[in-house]
Amino acid sequence: MFRNYNTYFFMLFALAPFAVFSQSETNACETLSRINLIVQQQHYRPKPVDDSLSVYVFKTFIDKLDENNNLFLQSEIDSLSKNRLKIDNYILAKDCSFLGEIFTVYNRAIDRYSKVISEIKQENFPLESTESVQFSKTAFPYLKDETQLKAFYKKSMLFSVLKDMAEVSTNVDSVCANFMQIGLASRLKVFDRYQCKTSGYRFSEKDFNSKFFSVFCSYFDPHTEYFSESDKSSFLSMVSADNLTFGIYFSMNEKDAIAVDGLIPGSSAYFTQKIDVGDELQKIKYQNQEFNVYCSALDLIEKIISSNDYLSAEFTFRKKSGEIYSVPLVKKVMKDYENNVFSYIIQQDNTKTGYIKIPSFYDTFENGKTAVSRDVAREINKLNNDKIDGLIIDLENNGGGSMEEAIKLTDFFLGAGPVAIMDDHLGKHEVIENYSRKKFYSGPMVVMINGFSASASEFFTNAIQDYNRAIVIGNQSQGKASMQQILPLGERNDEYLKLTLEKFYRVTGKSNQTSGITPDIEIPALFDKQMPRESTYPTALKSDMVLNPVKFPAFDSQFKLHEIEVSKKRISESLPLAQIKKINVRIDAAYDAAMPPIILQYDNVFREVNRINTLWKEIQAVSETEYPMNVENNTFDSNYQKSDLYLSNSNGEKIKAIKSNLHIVEAVNILNDLYKHPK
Repeated sequence: MFRNYNTYFFMLFALAPFAVFSQSETNACETLSRINLIVQQQHYRPKPVDDSLSVYVFKTFIDKLDENNNLFLQSEIDSLSKNRLKIDNYILAKDCSFLGEIFTVYNRAIDRYSKVISEIKQENFPLESTESVQFSKTAFPYLKDETQLKAFYKKSMLFSVLKDMAEVSTNVDSVCANFMQIGLASRLKVFDRYQCKTSGYRFSEKDFNSKFFSVFCSYFDPHTEYFSESDKSSFLSMVSADNLTFGIYFSMNEKDAIAVDGLIPGSSAYFTQKIDVGDELQKIKYQNQEFNVYCSALDLIEKIISSNDYLSAEFTFRKKSGEIYSVPLVKKVMKDYENNVFSYIIQQDNTKTGYIKIPSFYDTFENGKTAVSRDVAREINKLNNDKIDGLIIDLENNGGGSMEEAIKLTDFFLGAGPVAIMDDHLGKHEVIENYSRKKFYSGPMVVMINGFSASASEFFTNAIQDYNRAIVIGNQSQGKASMQQILPLGERNDEYLKLTLEKFYRVTGKSNQTSGITPDIEIPALFDKQMPRESTYPTALKSDMVLNPVKFPAFDSQFKLHEIEVSKKRISESLPLAQIKKINVRIDAAYDAAMPPIILQYDNVFREVNRINTLWKEIQAVSETEYPMNVENNTFDSNYQKSDLYLSNSNGEKIKAIKSNLHIVEAVNILNDLYKHPK
């Protein structure tokens, strides 16, 4: 599984022969018809199937197939554009022949790509040029013919070769002294990578149609999605604390390679006694198919790793020594430690601050054996036994999960009262209330959020903030205030629709939809402006208000105002946070500003690569800086870890992450201020 903290969704729960292609077109239209029927009947805000849908779906689907406009030719786009205003008519008439046409043109483009790359490999390929390349955040216009495409690929490949050479060493002279030798090795590597991209570009007809279904769904809102059975199981694995797994955590390393980031004790991967942290994944063999990770689409690799469809596979890794080895692995249901609640105690100035990390609002979906509310209650009990003076709830990078679990969690800290207003597709408002008067924790609290905090995380934070129960710190949240349910599309239960059914509002009547939650105290964070918030999606639901808010017994907030002002002053004077602001200016420029053309000479590319690498090293240094905090296990975990190898091994890593998070540092300072100046 990939280490992944970015879950954006909510769960409620509970060229083929003509006859074959015609059958597929029929099936595609049947699926689209079923999707549209359910959307029109049950979606929170259904839209008519009309020309607006056609324009959006056509452009978005073409963009998904050719993100950088370097596969299709302009003449092909011109030809396909005859469908631009007709897709709505095709769908209503159950005529999906247009999909077959796009599929044929797309495959022709991939064949042409493969042919052109093969030709370039056979031609003279100098290692420098007087030509230049330019990069842009927006795609360039489509090229006119194969000659232009070939020229484009040659320049792109040359830049990749020079970039690879520039990353061999930071010493220009050492590379120049061995220029041809290093250049030929880099050229061979780049040529192979470009050639093998062909397999990553290709889709089966089924997967091609699935991509179209997903684009069709996204017209209604960003979170309505088409799922295959495999897609569904992969999605549910993100909101479950127990999953079928090979037992490996993966992440992208500094070379953009998929590398082992950890092993789960007791798993198939663990018992090989061969796999080590840092080993790079080279390929995966499933049955008679081999998937080179550098050639295959990343979502396919993720699907093999996380989906229940792939229960066994052979993995090939490369060690840092260069050794290549293969191991057969089998999935089994195991606890996903990365998606489980955990707690620590932070001691400072004779006070004890409890810290609880909630990675997602998981529930007993699929193979899940526990729920987040149950686990949070357990951690609060541990911390209360150690007599904490304040509590931090960390929802950073928590993309949501079960709304039922979010409601239960508000109960732990608020007691009886309304916590939200739900609005369905019929315009019916329902007030969601807690009825329990028992609170698990009643001391001072801080809740941490950022741009990846979404959906159920926002539901919980809304209520906590409206009641003045805690001080909310961090960054603007994602702004997703809609709720979805997974519905079967037919009796076979092999196709599903994750459908937006409702929207939630704060008890004040306001909504965080697209706007997100504004924290009481904002703290600079790396990459904050680059986070993909709800407002960036063109089909996101609009923000509005409920005209009749509900009455609720808010806590007195006056005693917090002084501490908030003290915190803001401390943040404004913080040198590490000032450094983050400066680095963010450079990050935003790197992502958003137009780059000048780069002449394809080694020195020029080296300077550009060195500029970016210097920035990344600064980011890494800031991210890994540890601040003086005394972080300890609670008493129960100190004893339990003696018998749990994984928890014992991961303990140091978690403590390091806490110590290097400036938001946690400030949360502790705030709680200490509150403790010193109680109401």
